[in-house]
Amino acid sequence: MASAPPRLPPLPGSRCTAVSARAVNHGGRTAPELSGPTPRVVVVTSGKGGVGKTTTTANLAASLARLSFPTVAVDADAGLRNLDLLLGLENRVHLTAADVLAGDCRLDQALVRHRALHDLHLLCLSKPRSKLPLAFGSKTLTWVADALRRTPNPPAFILIDCPAGVDAGFVTAIAPAEEAVLVTTPDITALRDADRVAGLLECDGIKDIKIIVNRVRPDLVKGEDMMSALDVQEMLGLPLLGVVPEDAEVIRSTNRGVPLVLNDPPTPAGLALEQATWRLVERDAMTAVMVEEQERPKKKGGLFSFFSR
Repeated sequence: MASAPPRLPPLPGSRCTAVSARAVNHGGRTAPELSGPTPRVVVVTSGKGGVGKTTTTANLAASLARLSFPTVAVDADAGLRNLDLLLGLENRVHLTAADVLAGDCRLDQALVRHRALHDLHLLCLSKPRSKLPLAFGSKTLTWVADALRRTPNPPAFILIDCPAGVDAGFVTAIAPAEEAVLVTTPDITALRDADRVAGLLECDGIKDIKIIVNRVRPDLVKGEDMMSALDVQEMLGLPLLGVVPEDAEVIRSTNRGVPLVLNDPPTPAGLALEQATWRLVERDAMTAVMVEEQERPKKKGGLFSFFSR
């Protein structure tokens, strides 16, 4: 049986971000309007690995911090964490949530603040290639989220990067979440896993689920060689948070440890992730689709038949 959560010290006070948000056309507004009480706990999940879930988490977190929303990004993968690499913080993570819960350090000591984005902190669940002690149980991140809520300066967002799969790590990651961002690519294997994960999230009481369709190639969509974002949305029956095009700059950004949304000039994928962040903040969803999607005739068989069976 899991023991009672330890008493955790306050989160360090938030400071204004040192990186100003890039001007994006949103009806003349320079910042989105935050919807709902804070902190908002959002799990970013996918089911299938390799669809860009951790990249999406890193860029959503960085974009939120650019907009001056204090954000704690949590890498919930107990053995194969990567979020620290994508944020360029791999050499600064010495303590983890497991150390906090074991009483070996304070919460503020385990939080790693981004040097350029002062409103962004990273918290890793455990050290690489290590397992979370069974005594912590599935409520590990629930305790951490509750501790962050109780601080004098709680974050506006807690983003949880969920491990791939639907095993114990998945259960631990979604436990404290009230919202979910489901990342998928427009291929049938990723969609089958995304559909399964959506059902599990709903069974766990998470009703606010939105999808990000990643690595979309408009040329293939137009030639009917790839499903469109509209196809994906209709198959999963969930609101669309964003559509991210295939972009070679994603690999360069990952290897540099710099989130794509910090690129100047912006790239197509970076702009798409910025726009998805605005919708996340305002609890909005996409209503527009690409012209080629509107004009493209719907298929009655093939990929569509998988979900109609």
